[in-house]
Amino acid sequence: MTEVNGCNIPDELYYLIEKHVWARPEGDMVVVGLTDVAQNLARGIISVTTKRAGKALEKGKSIGTVESSKWVGPVPAPVSGEIAEVNPALSGDPGLLNRDPYGEGWIARLRPIDWAADSAGLVTGAAGVQAYRAFLEQEGISCQGG
Repeated sequence: MTEVNGCNIPDELYYLIEKHVWARPEGDMVVVGLTDVAQNLARGIISVTTKRAGKALEKGKSIGTVESSKWVGPVPAPVSGEIAEVNPALSGDPGLLNRDPYGEGWIARLRPIDWAADSAGLVTGAAGVQAYRAFLEQEGISCQGG
């Protein structure tokens, strides 16, 4: 895992940087969640509301909403597809998003329509980490000492 401005940015994930959303292909599914940057900006997450499994979404449309004491906002789908599963643990423990944003704090699993085409609009690997670094520096965002 790479650290950028105190934020953990794993280079194996795919990012929709401006929205602080990550995607991880797993077989024929894509797991989606919020980045360490997002959970640091939001601070204590108090609620996660998602659309139901079976719902078809276009890339950029909201999978659900995350609420903290500082912020309420949508979680956009990084790819078009159908929600196959939402993380049931988040309804009882939304703080999982703060504690483990890349593991137990995932938000949904999507069945993508065209991963190859949609993932071309995301960044990943060393180039993705560098792009995220540039965005954080441009926006003055840090996960340290907030």
